[in-house]
Amino acid sequence: MGFQPHNLPTGAGYFQIAGGSGRESRHVTVHYYKPSQFTPQSRILIVIPGAGRNSNSYRNAWLEVASRKDILVAALGYPEETYDFAAYQMGGVVKDIKLNNPKFISTGPNARILQLQDKDIQMNPEADQNNWIFSDFDRTFDLLAKITGSKRAGYDIFGHSAGGQILHRLALFHPASKAERIVAANAGFYTLPSFSKPPPMGMEGTGVRKEQLSQILGEQLTILLGEEDNSDAAGGTLLHTPLIDKQGKNRFARGRNFFRTGLEISKSEQLQFGWKLQSVPRTGHDFARMAEVAAQLLYP
Repeated sequence: MGFQPHNLPTGAGYFQIAGGSGRESRHVTVHYYKPSQFTPQSRILIVIPGAGRNSNSYRNAWLEVASRKDILVAALGYPEETYDFAAYQMGGVVKDIKLNNPKFISTGPNARILQLQDKDIQMNPEADQNNWIFSDFDRTFDLLAKITGSKRAGYDIFGHSAGGQILHRLALFHPASKAERIVAANAGFYTLPSFSKPPPMGMEGTGVRKEQLSQILGEQLTILLGEEDNSDAAGGTLLHTPLIDKQGKNRFARGRNFFRTGLEISKSEQLQFGWKLQSVPRTGHDFARMAEVAAQLLYP
């Protein structure tokens, strides 16, 4: 369909947008679906894929509910050649990442683990927020609203696996976004709302201030976890280091730890807590099933 269109036809399609300020040449593909019943009051959902960056498949997982509930869906595809682990999974809040002596182990047909010592992970905080990808979501929403005549003030956003990593970091690092409801599903590991530890474990040195903690913990963030995403063989790539394993040995445990940490901080700081935790029985690392459950939560 081209680059940053001036209108959006009904049905499924795709177009490209430029990257953020200073990275305009790094294009992002937007796979969208606009239902035939779309109105200016229809909700808009942005979807962030996993490490496969398969935005078309992630969009397709929402087609049925989007058609039935009159929701405009836009799944963002970030190419690996221009968005590496630091720029994608970490949301760009770190740079100059190096993984020394990585050990990959296959644990199933679609699963592998990456083992590292913490000293073998090198990275630096990225204090220039123009290099974070979180503002892309508001820009995409603003473009969609403009070319469809939407009257919505904000959007919902869902991400799974690597997308779940990005979206819990959206809540931490960019709580002033136009995202009204955030669903982060089956993230591999988490950055914690700590200002005494640098990334990837905390937020020290990133420019986020402790004064923003009230806004961060008040976000409408749902941590969505498959109860069977609880082993190295569950699917996808799972990172193990001694420090990260303190969050838990699997995605299910790590997600619960992240939520519990936020809850404990909200109590100790006497701050309102907006996060929710939802587990999905009989479900592992399955983006289509997690999207189905997310749809039930967002659009009952």
